[in-house]
Amino acid sequence: MSQGWSARDIPDQSGRTAVVTGANSGIGLHTARELARCGARVLLACRDERRGEEAAARIRYAVRGADVAFAPLDLADLASVRAFAADLPADRLDLLVNNAGVMALPYGRTADGFETQFGVNHLGHFALTGLLLPKLLAAGRPRVVTVSSGLHALSDIDMGDLNSERHYRRWIAYGRSKTANLLFVHELARRARAAGSALVAAAAHPGYAATNLQTAAARMENRRTAERVLALGNRVLAQPASAGALPTLYAATAPGVRPDSFTGPRLLGGRGAPGPSWRAGWTRDDVAGERLWVASEQLTGVTYRGL
Repeated sequence: MSQGWSARDIPDQSGRTAVVTGANSGIGLHTARELARCGARVLLACRDERRGEEAAARIRYAVRGADVAFAPLDLADLASVRAFAADLPADRLDLLVNNAGVMALPYGRTADGFETQFGVNHLGHFALTGLLLPKLLAAGRPRVVTVSSGLHALSDIDMGDLNSERHYRRWIAYGRSKTANLLFVHELARRARAAGSALVAAAAHPGYAATNLQTAAARMENRRTAERVLALGNRVLAQPASAGALPTLYAATAPGVRPDSFTGPRLLGGRGAPGPSWRAGWTRDDVAGERLWVASEQLTGVTYRGL
């Protein structure tokens, strides 16, 4: 892996179809834009129609001839996830980027009763990937890239309390949801290998990148001082979202990306060009991966046909 890998190194994506969740801003928007710039047909899967359409228009303005479209997807509602998968206007899907997420929110529940961070960050994407699997397997070299975080190190998952019902601590719940992302990738890669499938399941994280993820919770709770401090940190300390998108783009497009790899910024995991990233040992636990998979199937009602 080149230490200087950048968006200029993305291979030609002509003929590929990609779905990027949470593509209306931040990492997702930059990921979608660069994929479109390199010739991919990109579907922006976003919860907010106005912001999704605006993002598609911004990409078309920045990239002449970009083939992009918006489609509604609310990962906090499994009915929306099922509708999105059923309506996907493509016979095959080459790339799925599970990018959307929430961070350190006050306690809440999704439409289906799951704790919000676990429900959106993990279960929504688990269901989406499973429902889109037939179209992924119809592609020659499909990839699924799931965006986790270095903050997965805050906590392993608690199989006895997946929805944080006993005691909710927002940052621990966030860390558990990001650990769940990595365990999902680990188990998906294992199952693809066992089935002899060409599907590559990989993970990435943006390091410390300036997006609205950091300020969303403070804004929701009207904590103005905290919101200003976090926004200042984004301006002064964080790398731009365009740089934060590079690990995702590398995992999504670079030749030779290994299944179950974890790509992040090289400089202390916080910024810089993409490179292999440290991950906690518990994210490679086969038993935990299988247990989480079975629980996720039971909770979402989605099973993976073909793997």
